[in-house]
Amino acid sequence: MLFKKILTTATVIILGLGLLACGNNSAEKAEKGATFMESNYGQMPDGRAVSLYTLTNKSGVEMTVTDYGGIIVSLKVPDRNGNMGDVVLGYDKLDSYLEDTPYLGAIIGRYGNRIGMGKFSLDGTEYTLATNNGANHLHGGEKGFDKVLWKGEPFKNDNGVGIVFTYTSKDGEEGYPGNLAVKVTYTLGNDNSLRFDYEATTDKTTVCNLTQHSYFNLAGHDSGTILNQELMIKSDYYTPVDDGLIPTGELRPVAGTPFDFNQPTQIGARITDENQQLTYGLGYDHNWVLKREKDGDLELAATLFDSGSGRLMEVWTEEPGLQFYSGNFLDGSHIGKGGKAYQHRTGLCLETQHYPDSPNQPDFPSVTLQPGETYQTTTVYKFKTR
Repeated sequence: MLFKKILTTATVIILGLGLLACGNNSAEKAEKGATFMESNYGQMPDGRAVSLYTLTNKSGVEMTVTDYGGIIVSLKVPDRNGNMGDVVLGYDKLDSYLEDTPYLGAIIGRYGNRIGMGKFSLDGTEYTLATNNGANHLHGGEKGFDKVLWKGEPFKNDNGVGIVFTYTSKDGEEGYPGNLAVKVTYTLGNDNSLRFDYEATTDKTTVCNLTQHSYFNLAGHDSGTILNQELMIKSDYYTPVDDGLIPTGELRPVAGTPFDFNQPTQIGARITDENQQLTYGLGYDHNWVLKREKDGDLELAATLFDSGSGRLMEVWTEEPGLQFYSGNFLDGSHIGKGGKAYQHRTGLCLETQHYPDSPNQPDFPSVTLQPGETYQTTTVYKFKTR
């Protein structure tokens, strides 16, 4: 049985050569080579200033990220001809993120994914959370980690340049027990790697399941549907759900179903098949149980390929599960960068995680974090071309 690893681990995104769109320019704060810039990105409703950081490694790879929600605003990587394309969905201005947004590019917590009926028990005490997704709890509640202002501390070292984001979620915030001290380190490596190190400690028994919610479109954020892109997920089982997208507790074989992505398959090839699970999710919005050589090791979990651009993304993780969400709820109401309306299935998420509703599923890998323990986990996205 897979188990939760509460050890020293991390989250990583490795990029091919590329250039990320910058925000407003400001004074450079690092020496020649790998650099970072910090600029004003607006302010919170309460007047607190929000920053936008532009990270550049020695190879010229750039990323823009804001301390509001730890959101990746822009990420450009090369196609097979060396042309740069922004491969994540996002907005031009902070105001759009402050309005209703489908978690574009954000850190997700305390609990990534759904908790059934917004309730769970620990040590004989029942906790009640917000039900912000029908009858269920989703992505940390009404004000999850995607909607808070993190403290950002840029740094530079021999490996590259990055930012340490810290936030303390207070006991009772969104209904969760314990003061949870969270640190998420983004490092843009000189080897063209973008690394996310997730770490958390608590002073009271709680649950913790952190992830990153970037929407990818390897053809470019403004290029249309992702249905022709090819996905591989290294998995023999997935966790089927009820009509509220809460796992039933079963681990169901993918063989012979539209959920078998062990061989690279176009996302649109079977997404409209007659299948109760696809009906429940309005497409793919499910957790895959990853095949692993050894629990907790960093291993290849999935690949995504766009034949038009030649961009290939590999997903490596230490997590036991992967949520593949095919952008089913995008409907054109979200106006993204450059005025682009994000339509149905124009972006997808590959969220490494522990399984949905694990606090209520004793046979799933544990998400319980105890005082004195440290939560850490690693995921890597490698961008290549072919």
